[in-house]
Amino acid sequence: MSEKTPVDFWFDPLCPWAWMTSRWVLEVEKVRDIEVRWHVMSLAVLNENKLDELPEHYREMLATKAWGPVRVVIAAQEEHGAEVLGDLYTALGTRIHNQGMGPEKEAVAAALKDVGLPDSLLDHWDDTPYEEQLRASHKEGIEKVGQDVGTPVIAVPGADGEQLAFFGPVVTPAPKGEEAARLWDGTLAVASVPGFYEIKRTRTKGPDFSNL
Repeated sequence: MSEKTPVDFWFDPLCPWAWMTSRWVLEVEKVRDIEVRWHVMSLAVLNENKLDELPEHYREMLATKAWGPVRVVIAAQEEHGAEVLGDLYTALGTRIHNQGMGPEKEAVAAALKDVGLPDSLLDHWDDTPYEEQLRASHKEGIEKVGQDVGTPVIAVPGADGEQLAFFGPVVTPAPKGEEAARLWDGTLAVASVPGFYEIKRTRTKGPDFSNL
């Protein structure tokens, strides 16, 4: 049997669009020979040097909601291994997005309990000794695609041996089955073209979690 193709996925648990993309890529894992590897990135880190350019409500959200969850996630990675990230992200996204709890401390505490991780990880909510690791993980992902994108970042092996990386896709609701496979094949096809940068249209729907 051939080895599965590694797919590196950088996420911030705060982002609903990244959450749906993550559920899509897990669906792709069922129908294509891939294996997802999870990594942490941070919208707070991404935007910390351009806060003056952001709408006030988004600045407030980053200041009050964005740091706690990613600090807990990076602490879980450092203290319990990267293999816990997939299940933890699923538990976090289910609580934060599907159940509408938002990126609150109570939601993160419940997610830790869901996956059997210690609630002592919440001690990292306001401050963590793992900030350097958080920034390094974020930098590794974002340097593959550039500063003018967000989360998620996905990277796969390219034909030339270098990683092929892209932001997104942004999609709602998360495709299932063969539709998920077609989107994966098409995304890889366009992303593999040298000089290709963007396909975009106006979003007419908000995040739809109804099939998750």
